[in-house]
Amino acid sequence: MNIRSLTKTIVAALLAVPLLSGIANAYELTMPSFDYRTGPYGPNGIPFANGYGDYLNMINARDGGINGAKLNLVPCETAYNTKRGVECYESVKNQGESGAIVIQPLSTGITYQLIPKASVDEIPIFSMGYGRTSAANGKIFPWVFNFPATYWSQATVFIQYIAEKEGGMDNLKGKKIALVYHNSAYGKEPIRTLEKMSEKFGFTFMKLPVDHPGQEQKATWLRIRNEKPDWILMWGWGVMNQVAIKEASSIRYPMNRFIGVWWSGSENDVLPAGLGADGYLSGAFHQSGDDFPAHDDIKKYVYDAGNGLGDRDRIGEVLYNRGLVAAMWTSEAIRKAMEIHGTNEVTGKQVRDGFEALDVDQSRLTELGLPNFTIAVKITCENHEGPGKVALQQWDAKAKKWSMVSKFYEPLRDITGPLIAEDSAQYAAENNITARDCN
Repeated sequence: MNIRSLTKTIVAALLAVPLLSGIANAYELTMPSFDYRTGPYGPNGIPFANGYGDYLNMINARDGGINGAKLNLVPCETAYNTKRGVECYESVKNQGESGAIVIQPLSTGITYQLIPKASVDEIPIFSMGYGRTSAANGKIFPWVFNFPATYWSQATVFIQYIAEKEGGMDNLKGKKIALVYHNSAYGKEPIRTLEKMSEKFGFTFMKLPVDHPGQEQKATWLRIRNEKPDWILMWGWGVMNQVAIKEASSIRYPMNRFIGVWWSGSENDVLPAGLGADGYLSGAFHQSGDDFPAHDDIKKYVYDAGNGLGDRDRIGEVLYNRGLVAAMWTSEAIRKAMEIHGTNEVTGKQVRDGFEALDVDQSRLTELGLPNFTIAVKITCENHEGPGKVALQQWDAKAKKWSMVSKFYEPLRDITGPLIAEDSAQYAAENNITARDCN
């Protein structure tokens, strides 16, 4: 071989190295994480983001990804600000080999803004238990999923729980139920449902808005002290929850008659009130604590390797587990999409199919290291809310622990069904959408 031929051979070999390396690397799926680690809502946004990211990083470290495809976590800081959330969406939607394959806005305001973009960009939105409630209607909202339950379903569960404590639905008549709510799209979500139930069951419904970020509530609790509602519901977030619970304690409102939405039921919300928070209730759809095999794997494969996103001793807090369960259902939807389409290089459009065919029962939860961690979820073309079941948990201030204290209630679909149909039909008319035939 002459020098010229040898040189060509060496150059060709060198040029081939990056190509061979590329072949060896696993295909990466872009997984945006809309975080808010800053601002007044940061204390609650941080543990959710940690649980979400730790679970996905555990799958990468333990399993090499999902069927050989690595999950590329792409954080974007929204500060729980709608404008910044939309900017995050635009910045991440085309990133990586796959483009964003699912968006979790972690904000009702951001979700509302992204719904019309989802169908254009063909990226599913998973607004887990929040966002636009009528997106439960998959015929009108094929790209949005809000399982395992909506705010409207949760509101009907709270009224059922109250009725049980009062001795039956008939005994709601004449009772006074107040809603202390974040004065935003999020906080206003349950109002229509509660108004309908007030008409049907005969209780008086009080609306008490609290402006962002929620630190000033003196007037709200003065009114509560004067009007003495029998029960209080709260749709709060971040510092608003802490302030409300401390104010309730200061006027000696009975905590076992104070029920927060599941975003108002974390350790961050109750610890600042000390023993005054004892007995406070909130909605729940998963367990708290870190005594599940999946948590052991996160500690082993992520934290022992020095790659944990937060403090090891906060694994298992309510909002950490909320992020974890969001990541679990998302990864299962991706796995289902791969099964349906016969490839691990799935797109957002294909992951949407995975969400719509999602079926995670208790047997599968056990396989995932989360036995009885949450409820079974099955999604269909028509029903994007899933089971709609909600339980209640209660805070033990001495033990500094949340415990489930109720069954998982079925929602009152005779209340929520017509409201969902009406609201989704209005959205369809305004946006020239033809309902899908799910048969």
